Amino acid sequence: MIAARFVLAGMLALGCSLASVLPAASQSYPARQITLIVPATAGGSNDTIARIVAERMGKTLGQSIIIENVGGAGGTTAARRTAQAVPDGYTIMAGNLGTHGAAPAQYTDLRYDPAIDFTPIGLMAGAPAVLVIRKDLPVKTLKEFVDYVRQNQAKVNEAHAGVGSQMHTFCTLLHSLMGTKTARIAYRGGVPAITDVMTGQADFSCISLNSVVGQIQGGTIRAIAVASPERAEVIKDVPTAKEGGFPEFQVSSWNALFAPKDLPRHIAAKLNGALIEALDDAETRRKLLDIGTVIPRKAERTPQALQKLVASEVARWSAVLKEAK
Repeated sequence: MIAARFVLAGMLALGCSLASVLPAASQSYPARQITLIVPATAGGSNDTIARIVAERMGKTLGQSIIIENVGGAGGTTAARRTAQAVPDGYTIMAGNLGTHGAAPAQYTDLRYDPAIDFTPIGLMAGAPAVLVIRKDLPVKTLKEFVDYVRQNQAKVNEAHAGVGSQMHTFCTLLHSLMGTKTARIAYRGGVPAITDVMTGQADFSCISLNSVVGQIQGGTIRAIAVASPERAEVIKDVPTAKEGGFPEFQVSSWNALFAPKDLPRHIAAKLNGALIEALDDAETRRKLLDIGTVIPRKAERTPQALQKLVASEVARWSAVLKEAK
């Protein structure tokens, strides 16, 4: 009996010790570098935004955040890997409209649910979509482009970053509005896709503005329309789709931070706090604005706002993509 009491007392003491040690250990987060998985090849807009934000967040957190580029399958390979990672805050992801909005309608074997398999951290940036074409395509306006594509569907081809990617999603919407079906060429990322538009190997693409500001300004590709309510400041001479006669073509990319589900609340809060500090930092804001992104307002940076965004985007694109088949 006495021995049993000693054993019980020892177990209770051990439990109390562990209870005090575990919170202390978790409160020390981060104790080592963090891996930020980017669902795209290096050099694209997703990668650029992630690097800009991660650099400042790392300073706030006191640990470096290393970027790991995981391309393929429209970013869903990276999302699946993140969903299956240990929820300890050392593996996070730069998700986007493609991985967390359009993918469920594009892949029957997705093996993750954007709404329940992740812990939302916060929105990083957004940008309107822009329709770009090879510089020698014989059209000047959106109306001329639509007429040309309708008349040359068997000859025209579109470049995108993979089924389910933001680029593919944007142009799926455009095709449904135009009533067209062209060749749609998948690449392993936005960079090689746009490179082929620049060299004339592909005719057009739909992509977030921040990905191609330099190419548009440099004249290596031409922008026909911006899919936003108002013209973009960095390319003010490019009309909106509404001005071109297609008011329904309004869509924006977005990039956000996610962690695996069941991430401890205090770690999620610490990551969100570092993100907010990054978006309030003058140098970080300048870098993001210079590449044509829109910085989310304070109310849009919360985990709750991101959770609502994911739900609304899944619903929207499920309807659009299923209708477009």
